[in-house]
Amino acid sequence: MQGKTVVITGATSGIGAAAASALARQGARIVFTARDEAKAKATLDELTRANPDAAHDFIIADLTTLAAMREAGRALLSKARRIDVLANNAGVIVQSRELTADGLEMTFAVNHMAYFVLTEVLRPALAPDARIVSTASGAHAAGRLDFDDLTFERGYSAFRAYGTSKLCNILWTRELARRLEGTRITANCFHPGGVNTRFGDNMSGLAGAAFGLLKKFMLSPAQGADTLVWLAASDDAEGLSGGYFAKRRLAQPTAAARDDIAARRLWEVSVRLAGAPARV
Repeated sequence: MQGKTVVITGATSGIGAAAASALARQGARIVFTARDEAKAKATLDELTRANPDAAHDFIIADLTTLAAMREAGRALLSKARRIDVLANNAGVIVQSRELTADGLEMTFAVNHMAYFVLTEVLRPALAPDARIVSTASGAHAAGRLDFDDLTFERGYSAFRAYGTSKLCNILWTRELARRLEGTRITANCFHPGGVNTRFGDNMSGLAGAAFGLLKKFMLSPAQGADTLVWLAASDDAEGLSGGYFAKRRLAQPTAAARDDIAARRLWEVSVRLAGAPARV
């Protein structure tokens, strides 16, 4: 990764922070998004210690609205003229149904639309052999993509909304890889496993208690980030595209996540929601 530039979202904690540090130690320059400036500066200090020879940088970004996603993309372009790895990693789980300013369900907006919009805005800066790596999850098995109710108006469950967003990650990756055929740019996603991070700390009641209990048995952030780092940097991952990986191995997601008709429809819906034509 010496001399390469990695753009990663959600890099101030958890899997993103672990992946950013690991890739920096391999020689990469890291440009990342953050919501909190103090945490961003702390992460920047950590990355500088990991690789003091690279001009790491960050932007403060709100990935909840479409306009802010586009603005974040433009800001990243100003920091990274050439992107060798784009790691879509930032994500949320929301206990109660919440709509963004655009009228999108919050989990769908942050966990799927931000991946879609940022990738499209950053496309001009992707290197000819760039790798796009997105954090999905085995939780996609709990998702159900209802194109007639993307906002969960007919009934909301935090875990189903999260699972559906992760299902979208896999479907979108498949369609993106299909559209990138004939180029050397690859797109893959991965399941990090159950990882002990700040994820889910906003949950209360029984859900919060369950997260707290489960975290005692979860993987470390570095263990969860391992497949992301492998997909981003390993020679063994060169040329692989359209896959869903777990523990560095190609895994088979659910039948719903292998539905190419749904994948194409999700792409078309995402283009319409984004309000701008996709580049691929």
